[in-house]
Amino acid sequence: MLEAEVAIVGAGAAGLSLAHRLTRPVPGAGRLSVVLVDAPPGPLRPPRRTWCFWEAGPGPYDAALTTQWERLRIHTPEGRTVEDGIAPLRYKMLRSDDFEALVARDLADGDDVRRLEATVETVRATADGAEVRARADDGRPLTVRARWVFDSRPPGSLPAARTTLLQHFHGWFVRTARPIFDPGTVGLMDFRVPQPSHGLAFGYVLPTGRRDALVEYTEFSRAVLPRQDYEAALRHYTEDVLRLGPVHVTSTETGVIPMTDARFPRRAAPSVFRIGAAGGATRPSTGYTFSAVQRQTRAVAEALRAGRHPLPPAPHSARSRAMDAVMLRALDSGRVDGAAFFARLFSHVPMERLLRFLDGRTRLHEDLAVGARTPVLPMLRSAAELPFLPRRPFPGPGP
Repeated sequence: MLEAEVAIVGAGAAGLSLAHRLTRPVPGAGRLSVVLVDAPPGPLRPPRRTWCFWEAGPGPYDAALTTQWERLRIHTPEGRTVEDGIAPLRYKMLRSDDFEALVARDLADGDDVRRLEATVETVRATADGAEVRARADDGRPLTVRARWVFDSRPPGSLPAARTTLLQHFHGWFVRTARPIFDPGTVGLMDFRVPQPSHGLAFGYVLPTGRRDALVEYTEFSRAVLPRQDYEAALRHYTEDVLRLGPVHVTSTETGVIPMTDARFPRRAAPSVFRIGAAGGATRPSTGYTFSAVQRQTRAVAEALRAGRHPLPPAPHSARSRAMDAVMLRALDSGRVDGAAFFARLFSHVPMERLLRFLDGRTRLHEDLAVGARTPVLPMLRSAAELPFLPRRPFPGPGP
């Protein structure tokens, strides 16, 4: 039996970010006892992944970054190139292994956070908080009682929604025989790949050197593909579109991200909260999650330090969620051509402003200016029908 003021379940981006923030000394604030329960190595532990996000200037995880860029490039379906700087923002790439190593070093330097490896079986409310029951690898039962519990484990299924698409991707970390990449520019969306009958597809190039890059094939659609289809799409993209020549694949990554207007509850019991993707941190229109996780965990840590009620804030504003719901409906209904939709946005809106828009940091007049660059009538029709659409469970398995 362990007792703590805070228990964190899951050591992915959200769990580690919250634990990391609670270890940082804050002048005038008291110290909190924290237990972080991480799944043992195996299928319940988050897979290795690459997070991308943008922020102005230096950030708290710069020491762990793979690299960062100040320019973005888009290729339209017709092959036209759109390129622009994003100053004062920087587009950053962080691999989960490097992030975990940085956080682990900082946690090891203090004694506020105790880490456990165990499989969590139940999280239930108690009279004065909550109780986490788990089992260690050797079968021993473990119980953690805490005043507050923050659960970052992915839900077993997606909440009911009017629209749910999946952003699914497969990527190769490649090394080329000749220096071909521009290490100062991200290839954010390359629509010169064949488009599916429903949804959209694009290539994605994150160069880490003149000969090294992460090259991905991504689709927004209702269902994932067989593994061989991703491999075939990547071979076509690297050989026929990018013309990289011979490449050596050093590692791969695969992922599925829900793009949904579902409502993710952030409170499971009076003292139990959901954080991260499980608490709605994934932006429905883009799949980006890391920046919203940082905003959410920062607010929770500040509330705990100040002795306030630590309900995690909504990661995205109501206006952002409403606009995303309209976009998802327009895309899923086929009223807008997805590749043309995004290519038009990046062609007519300054990239720095568009990134702030995608992060929910633009003002109303800027949102209206962005909206004017979309197909207005299809978007209005989608907005008008949303209130009458039922919310249904997602028919497939949860990502």
